[in-house]
Amino acid sequence: MIARLLIANRGEIACRIAATARRMGIATVAVYSDADRAALHVRQADEAVRIGGAQASLSYLDGDAVIAAALATGAEAIHPGYGFLSENADFAEACQAAGLVFVGPPPDAIRVMGDKARAKAVMVEAGVPVVPGYDGADQSAERLAEAAREIGFPVLIKAAAGGGGRGMRRVDRAEAFNTALESARREAEAAFGDGRVLLEKLVTEARHVEVQVFADAHGNVVHMGERDCSAQRRHQKIVEETPSPFVDAAMGAAMAVDAVAAAKAVGYVGAGTVEFIVGADRQHHFLEMNTRLQVEHPVTEMVTGIDLVEWQLRVAAGEPLPLREEDIDFYGHAIEARLYAEDPADGFRPQSGEILFWQPQVGTGEAGIRIDSGVAAGDRVSPHYDPMIAKLVAHGRNRDEAIDRLVRALRARPLFGLTTNRGFLIDLLEGGDFRQGGVTTGFIDGLLGSGRAAMGAQALQDWHFALAGAVLALHVDGDWFRSSAVATCPLTLTCGGDTRHVVADIARGLVSAIRVDGDAAALTEIVLHGQELRYVHGGTPARVTVFVSGRMVWLDMDGHSLAFRETDPLAARPPVADASRVTAPVTGLLRSVAVVAGDQVEPGDTLAVIEAMKMETALAATVSGTVRAVHRGEGDQVGAGDLLIELDPGPKEPTAGDQAG
Repeated sequence: MIARLLIANRGEIACRIAATARRMGIATVAVYSDADRAALHVRQADEAVRIGGAQASLSYLDGDAVIAAALATGAEAIHPGYGFLSENADFAEACQAAGLVFVGPPPDAIRVMGDKARAKAVMVEAGVPVVPGYDGADQSAERLAEAAREIGFPVLIKAAAGGGGRGMRRVDRAEAFNTALESARREAEAAFGDGRVLLEKLVTEARHVEVQVFADAHGNVVHMGERDCSAQRRHQKIVEETPSPFVDAAMGAAMAVDAVAAAKAVGYVGAGTVEFIVGADRQHHFLEMNTRLQVEHPVTEMVTGIDLVEWQLRVAAGEPLPLREEDIDFYGHAIEARLYAEDPADGFRPQSGEILFWQPQVGTGEAGIRIDSGVAAGDRVSPHYDPMIAKLVAHGRNRDEAIDRLVRALRARPLFGLTTNRGFLIDLLEGGDFRQGGVTTGFIDGLLGSGRAAMGAQALQDWHFALAGAVLALHVDGDWFRSSAVATCPLTLTCGGDTRHVVADIARGLVSAIRVDGDAAALTEIVLHGQELRYVHGGTPARVTVFVSGRMVWLDMDGHSLAFRETDPLAARPPVADASRVTAPVTGLLRSVAVVAGDQVEPGDTLAVIEAMKMETALAATVSGTVRAVHRGEGDQVGAGDLLIELDPGPKEPTAGDQAG
């Protein structure tokens, strides 16, 4: 068995791998970038090595630095986790050349399955059904556009060299194809170093169902059932479950046969996932094979009782699979939700910053709950990496019990300091569509398009401002706090774009009355105990978790976090939007700038593209005008709020040539 393991990853997956290694008596080595010097995965390892700068390309994607760290620390094996170098065949070969065990499949299997066009051809030969499309060598824009017309819109443009939603674009009409192609190629090149794409017919009313497979070097291959990953936003999963509520026994058996055939076709060894797209006709088609451990592997572990990381390490050490297919049993239902630092009300825009309050520990009374967290209170979510904070997993005797347990676990875990998708997840899981198993891959994006993006955003009420004002007033220090006389504490609070003037009357450390914009709030018996605020609203007793930091106060209202800031009354007016100034919405990398000074633009025209946390955001003009100045260039690192482009709104001034015409 391996004695010392280097984990070539970060965040929750690095912590999760380390936990199994520790249980097996294997020493662990963490690697970290400058941004992760004090990260949780570093603190949990037996040893840690710096491998480079904050950008992933300078650290976690630097295979030479990772291998050097392994050799320097005496590690015998490298576990790549998921993402980063996990599906890099050259890295797997380099590990072997250095005398290290790569905890993953053979390089040839990675190479075949990593090339979607080649993988599709191998699957056809193996008798596995595939989606109609184009995967030809001619990658010219003209040939791809022609192929899209032949396939018929809508089509999907997909990166040929990788997955995870990177380099993927849906195109519904021919006129939008070239722009989508350019964006997909650019994103694919940035993510995988390969701008090649393939086209697939878009399967409507699609469900994303995958099968977990495992193989050893002795010719044994097993499957561990299917997972339904249809709840996605921007082609990335946020909720996964097993078994699928859509798949019946016959379909599940057929998919398992095809998944095992796919693994055998490439001589697979280790943990792998064969992904299928399933249409309304209940026919499944091969999408891709992820040649690594999946983010959502815990749901499979919960229903089988198998530690997949332990199996990975044993197979990598040359051992046969611990169980045969007929020995693998399935118990109940498991469901996982990914907690992200992102704002659902702003198109799921990634967030970064410090986590002020977060308690992921599972209580003794929480049956069937597991939390894989990559951060602790006081840690920072970096703009350089994926913004996932943790995975919350629930197991139950049936699907309803598993969902109920997951919702309770989410409600019980407020996170303060930055915006997350927690409230959105709660609303999604409690919604009728999800409860009935009717969610397809386009469901969440459809919510955005239909104006239901407010899911996860608590409707702001005046009494919420009153609660926040009460909390801040009770935190004010002064002699009057202990006095029997009534003291008045006036506050101006903002939340989102709303501002209220709150006045709290305090006597002997208790709130005797509270008013919002002059009107009495229907709140009584307000008592603060640490981070729990108890109160009676409209005759109903309630309690919320609160957190105060400086002039900020956070309230957790029924699973939705609200952040209030005390402001200067004169500065509380919301700023007037200035359409002439285009600023960076987030910290990130300026991928492209589409204009130069003097260009004429119209509303909707793309001015620049910024990449943050692996996602591209197009910045568009909101008014007609002329570009006055471009302040930043392609490849620049920019901070949130940095001025990028200035416009002169209004019609273009006629030139002498225009007048002569």
